[in-house]
Amino acid sequence: MKTSFTNRKGKRLVVQIDPEKFTDNLVFIAHGLGGFKEQPHIQIITEAFLENNFTAIRWDMSSSIGESEGSIENATLTDYYEDLEDVISWAERQIWYIEPFMLSGHSIGSASIIMFVTKHPNKVKGLAPISAFLSGRSYFEFKKNEVGEWKKKGFMLEASTSKPGVVKKLSWNFMEDILKYNFVDDAEKLTLPVLLIVGSEDQGTPYKDQKKFFDNLASKQKELHVIKGAPQTFYNQEHLVKIKEIMKKWIKKVEEAKG
Repeated sequence: MKTSFTNRKGKRLVVQIDPEKFTDNLVFIAHGLGGFKEQPHIQIITEAFLENNFTAIRWDMSSSIGESEGSIENATLTDYYEDLEDVISWAERQIWYIEPFMLSGHSIGSASIIMFVTKHPNKVKGLAPISAFLSGRSYFEFKKNEVGEWKKKGFMLEASTSKPGVVKKLSWNFMEDILKYNFVDDAEKLTLPVLLIVGSEDQGTPYKDQKKFFDNLASKQKELHVIKGAPQTFYNQEHLVKIKEIMKKWIKKVEEAKG
């Protein structure tokens, strides 16, 4: 079922709710920078939760390239987090809403869900950040060969691999905003079950950052999985199947431990 509502900035956010028959479990799934709710890895995460009897909520951020109003030119991590917060606030008024719920996301979407659970720990029972963005400084180093021209022009152009023919225009404001964040230390605050997945070839949100975050987690129920040969964004069917397999097992463990 597809629906929409207006976020705090007056932009219409398009939301996908599955399945049509609501369940007693709930998950919110946030896509990454320049992503959208139908990307293969977002769909495979959704399937993993649906097959474990969850109601799954995914949406297009207002500062991205999906169906929601807005433009990626205005994208910042702060903006992505505010959309996540607005989606959850909207969901609280729906008949299918239930707490505690689970959160999953990809890249910047993962950063958003980590930020949310540090602010609202009692609302969340499980966290699954995939290819998690964890450090603004690390991202700056990743883009160090581009930042001079990016800052000078005020924007950076990048072709979308998920939507061929679409060129993403990212403002320098994104970099300035993202440098304010470092989530590695926040891991010490997290005691809930956490699942981390990263590709071995991921350069933007690399394994070394995930390992630091993992080691700092206060959670006693934590897992870190590396998908061999995979980049930051997952397209290869073999990699997608592996992600689904890992996630289904983890979801089942969390639910069984809760029961």
